[in-house]
Amino acid sequence: MVVFAGQGDPHRSLSLLWRADAPPPKRGGPGPKPRLSVDAIVSAAVALADEEGMAALSMRAVGDRLGRTAMALYTYVPGKSELLDLMYDAVHAELPTAYPESAPDNWRAPLTAWAGDVLEFSVRHPWVLQVSQARPVLGPHEYAGLDTLITLLRATGLAAGVVRRLVGTLFPFVRGSAQTVADARLAATATGSSDAGWWAARSAALLELVPDFAERFPAVSGLEAEGPVEPHPDPDPAPDADMSYLEREARETFRVGLGVLLDGIEAARARRP
Repeated sequence: MVVFAGQGDPHRSLSLLWRADAPPPKRGGPGPKPRLSVDAIVSAAVALADEEGMAALSMRAVGDRLGRTAMALYTYVPGKSELLDLMYDAVHAELPTAYPESAPDNWRAPLTAWAGDVLEFSVRHPWVLQVSQARPVLGPHEYAGLDTLITLLRATGLAAGVVRRLVGTLFPFVRGSAQTVADARLAATATGSSDAGWWAARSAALLELVPDFAERFPAVSGLEAEGPVEPHPDPDPAPDADMSYLEREARETFRVGLGVLLDGIEAARARRP
């Protein structure tokens, strides 16, 4: 399910994102209930999405977590569209905005660290991967993340136009890798079968039904026959023993793919006039 941000009233949404509005007046009434706030509503919504996914998100469900009605929330957040923008921007505050000094002779390590941080962040909050990049939220934390990446890329010495395109290359690459990891974690629960069981059943059926598979798809078969992927020179941390095969493969693909992308940046630097 793809969700598009920025569907609420532009002025109201941006006012909330940048906290430009004054807080709503305190309302009197019976009982000692604590006063709601935009931050409290956003925190409850993020916790709900983290635990139950985007499909569970509604103003009523968030209100239930806070012991309030959905109508009580509308005083602070106009609706679900604005709430989604606030949630997306709020969780991006977790991302680091500073890395070890990046310079023409030291740009690769900070970029590698940035990519790893964004991957782990996205896996912690898999619902953010459903928010389309076609319509950015335009909040302060989203901009801080973009500013951080641009700063790291400018240290390569590449032209501004190339840096702009690299931003458009690295973000989708990391998000795509994170999506595969998130899907790997969800697959067994959602389908009721393990990775090993799923592949064993279908591999046997495929061999039986398509005995000439190798002849029909020689490139695929040849690649598999050549053995495991050659490791990239960058060091690989020890895999988690509880990690599924699919997740390990996704993480290794991310690591190797990122290394090749950074090799490409190095080659582009070498071609500069």
